Amino acid sequence: MKKQLILFVLVVACLSGLSCSNNGAKDSFESAKKKYDLKDYQGAIADYTKAIEQKQNYAEAYYKRGVAKWALKDYQGTIADVTKAIELKPDYVDAYFNRGIAKGSLGDLQGAVADFTMAIELKPNYVEAYYNRGISYLGLNQKSNAMTDLMKAMELGQRVPQEFLDACK
Repeated sequence: MKKQLILFVLVVACLSGLSCSNNGAKDSFESAKKKYDLKDYQGAIADYTKAIEQKQNYAEAYYKRGVAKWALKDYQGTIADVTKAIELKPDYVDAYFNRGIAKGSLGDLQGAVADFTMAIELKPNYVEAYYNRGISYLGLNQKSNAMTDLMKAMELGQRVPQEFLDACK
């Protein structure tokens, strides 16, 4: 009888908004953050995966798992995870930015430009997005666009190496 009462209380608690799985997801997420800070990227990925299994619409866990995959140079994995984060949260500025970084790392400079552009649309003074979009434009030999973005990045406080500015000429 006592076991049935405890089970009943747990079921009622979960159904009443005290989401049991969300607490587990939060615990896994916090554990993953600690592992990431210790540069245990595989451990962080495993814990972010647990968090996602417990709360499937956990945009931040997908995003952070993607960042951990980037640290391991798994750029395709990064793109997959941050894309899922964007699907769950379409205004996730940092997810667009990091997907742009991953695409650039794979040589997809057009894709990188598109993601940096979206990040800038969502956050107009996103200095790192202007800087990285400018570098991507350089790689695409779009020197005028590159110069415009690098100058904007400088205006926003980013140091831009002279050789990048010279390459825009």
